[in-house]
Amino acid sequence: MNEVCILIPTLNEEETIGEIIRAFKSEGFEKIFVIDGNSTDSTREIAKREGARVEVQRGKGKGAAVQHAFELIEDDIIVMIDGDGTYLPSEVGRLLDPIINDEADHVIGNRFAYGGAFSRLHRIGNWGVNRLFGFGYGVGLNDILSGYRALTQEGVKKMTLKREGFEVETEMAIESVKKGIRIREVPIRYGERKGESKLNFLRDGSRIAYTLYVLARTHNPVFYFGIIGALLTAAGIIVGIYVTIEWLKGITHVPLTVLTSLLIISGVQFFIFGLFGDLLVTLQKEEIEALRGKGKK
Repeated sequence: MNEVCILIPTLNEEETIGEIIRAFKSEGFEKIFVIDGNSTDSTREIAKREGARVEVQRGKGKGAAVQHAFELIEDDIIVMIDGDGTYLPSEVGRLLDPIINDEADHVIGNRFAYGGAFSRLHRIGNWGVNRLFGFGYGVGLNDILSGYRALTQEGVKKMTLKREGFEVETEMAIESVKKGIRIREVPIRYGERKGESKLNFLRDGSRIAYTLYVLARTHNPVFYFGIIGALLTAAGIIVGIYVTIEWLKGITHVPLTVLTSLLIISGVQFFIFGLFGDLLVTLQKEEIEALRGKGKK
């Protein structure tokens, strides 16, 4: 299958990289591209020995590696898979079928379909991220953080990726929704990785959540400004309750009363900003659709 390129971002994956490359070759895939994050073990040497194209990435982080690889790959379809051995190359057909059948341009492997080898903490974190994504972007997906996915070259070219770390999967899902790239999930299995995970739950989890929130600014302003408005209004109500209780006791807090008013008014204003922003986004989308309609004629 010369039109398909298997992309494997790696960092110290000498225990698994050879097996993954051989497995894909046994499935009939000859174009295998390993983008390496300056591994200190034998990852690159093993990959070259197994016949893969190997490049050392620019910068640092998985996102930077993916962006660099996308610039170099020219094949029609790109299958991206982590190099830690947690995904099965034998399931690649599940990801390719929707693209080959022209049903999607971005296919994500859903690791939760069969349970998956997750710790309880990571399962809860993934659930929270996916619910936040659905709420903020209006698309219900079960596993936007999956490292096993397939994309068309056309879809990749539409994406504007800037995140350099583990947030890249989240950014790819967001870009797909924002740019109208057809996205679909398929069930896959997820096993235990060999060695220690490179994902730091608190650090990378907070970055992923922040990415979801910040990038919603231009897609769902009600979500973006609504959270700020809700926090300010809630703070105003809490302070207001305290002021009221103290007033009933005969104690007056003038500064806190002013603060209560400012917090609630500011919260309402942010809600209004969100509504105006949503109106502008809706008008922009309608204008783009109208221009597309004229272009087709």
